[in-house]
Amino acid sequence: MPKPKKRSNRAAAGTEVDEYAAQEDFEYKLRGLIDLTMDKSAKTRQAALEGLKTGLSSKLLYDFIMERRMTLTDSIERCLKKGKSEEQQVAAALACLLCCQLGSGIESEEVFRTIAPVLKSIVCDRSASTQARQACATYLGLCCFVATDDIEDLYTTMECMENLFTKQYHSESGADNCSALHIQALQSWALLLTICHNSEVKKKLDIHLPKLPRLLSCGDVNMRIAAGETLALLFELAREADADFYFEDLEPLTQTLKSLATDCNKHRAKIDRRKQRSVFRDVLKAIEEGDFQPETIRFGRERMHIDSWVKRLTYGTFKELFGSGMQYHLLTNVFLRSIFELGPPMLLDTATIKAMKVSREERHLNNSAAFKARTKARSKLRDKRVDVGEFL
Repeated sequence: MPKPKKRSNRAAAGTEVDEYAAQEDFEYKLRGLIDLTMDKSAKTRQAALEGLKTGLSSKLLYDFIMERRMTLTDSIERCLKKGKSEEQQVAAALACLLCCQLGSGIESEEVFRTIAPVLKSIVCDRSASTQARQACATYLGLCCFVATDDIEDLYTTMECMENLFTKQYHSESGADNCSALHIQALQSWALLLTICHNSEVKKKLDIHLPKLPRLLSCGDVNMRIAAGETLALLFELAREADADFYFEDLEPLTQTLKSLATDCNKHRAKIDRRKQRSVFRDVLKAIEEGDFQPETIRFGRERMHIDSWVKRLTYGTFKELFGSGMQYHLLTNVFLRSIFELGPPMLLDTATIKAMKVSREERHLNNSAAFKARTKARSKLRDKRVDVGEFL
């Protein structure tokens, strides 16, 4: 019996050596990419940013990032300021990945304080490409969600987003050439609203609930869907903040939602109608009955229940950032696991991680209050740090 054991030990030792060598090689390549982000060639810089984005989204690199965070931050800032549209888009995503690798703390807050003004500048720059502004709006919101505990930063970032998507309120047709930008601004604003204190949530509801339904008539199907999902989330937050919440214009709103949930207009593309009907059936149930159709996300040996509009938006935003690396980060990233109340990472062997397949979203009837409890706790913490009234 001892002989097989020795062979097993030798095999395990060999595997560890191979993994260590692979990690060393991986980090060596990343160091080279960091150097190339300062190259004179825009094409070279963009390729380096893409490589770093892939690396940070597919592996947990806390120690490596911690040692080089200032260099990375400077490189990202330079690429955002001097780069063109595509380079700016990748740099904005990389800034967000950097914050997610560092987690919620002083280091990521320093990154946010450096990068946020540049992202805001691009978002508000009408001469910048719509795609760059759209990416910066998305990642500015997520960076703020991840990195800042300063309530002033939270509110000023939300105000930046409001200044964009509220332009849709005043559009006659509810649509314009910047609708893609306004969609991202609306979704980023909604994400940040989920970590606001109840008092701030109520103020925002009073302002936006009467106006958001106007966007349901927008010519862009994606804007209609974003507006509908945001309304469902706002109703969820409103009922959580006030058990007696009542919306005066509920009847005309539900009529509009029913119309969208059964839309058969031939002038709209068939695929758009199908997508719209599916979403608005769920939105209608949420607003009329406070209902949510839960889903289950599987990763490795674990599973997570998406049981609220808040959690759905949060998961979707991080999934867009990490892409195929989302499963890996749900398994290993302490910060991401804390957001979704998954507890400390489980010990996983290499074979298990390699064997992971793309998760399938399945319906589930088990609701959990853990995510909402964490959101409330974080909101209360923000109010303790700074008086809300100082910034209103």
